[in-house]
Amino acid sequence: MTSPIRKIHFGIADRHQTFRLFDRHAQRPDRWQTDGAKLYAGEWFEIAQAEHDTMLEILPPLWMRGEMFAMREFLTGSITSVFYTLRINGVTRFFHAYCDLSDPRSAYELRDAIVERERRPVKAMTRAERIEHIWSATHDDYRGYASADFRPEHRGKRIVIVYGKPGTLFELLESLSDAQISEKLPVHLRHLPLPEAA
Repeated sequence: MTSPIRKIHFGIADRHQTFRLFDRHAQRPDRWQTDGAKLYAGEWFEIAQAEHDTMLEILPPLWMRGEMFAMREFLTGSITSVFYTLRINGVTRFFHAYCDLSDPRSAYELRDAIVERERRPVKAMTRAERIEHIWSATHDDYRGYASADFRPEHRGKRIVIVYGKPGTLFELLESLSDAQISEKLPVHLRHLPLPEAA
């Protein structure tokens, strides 16, 4: 099964955010027992030119093709970082994505998805993008994975701290209400509309 292509952070990630986003699933409880390929494949976010150029200089790339290059070191299995320099709406921008190189089309499909997503004239965030941004932006102390305190079918799913009455508690990330999502988003992202249905 192919992992969905998804934007995991809004805005241009700074150096600290970039390196944190490279391994945003580091806390998963089965990290050393299972292959995390499905978690990472298809994730992408925007980076600054400085971070793009740094990654190009670290090691010789595995390959370079036009506006993209792939890292020589693989994250897991056939998943590696691909970095893009893309001109979108007249502006040169830089992106990182995790591509599954067992599929020769992966890097191109990611590129096309990024361009399609970022060409939209009006800024908007889908519910899924809001959820992913919350997970990416939440400090490790305030997020985790459902344990034995949750029903068996929810164990291992992502959870985040929610503040309310009678106090703070962990809630399933996927089950957050619209109000909870709004509260957890940074102020500048809270009022972005949901995309209109096609």
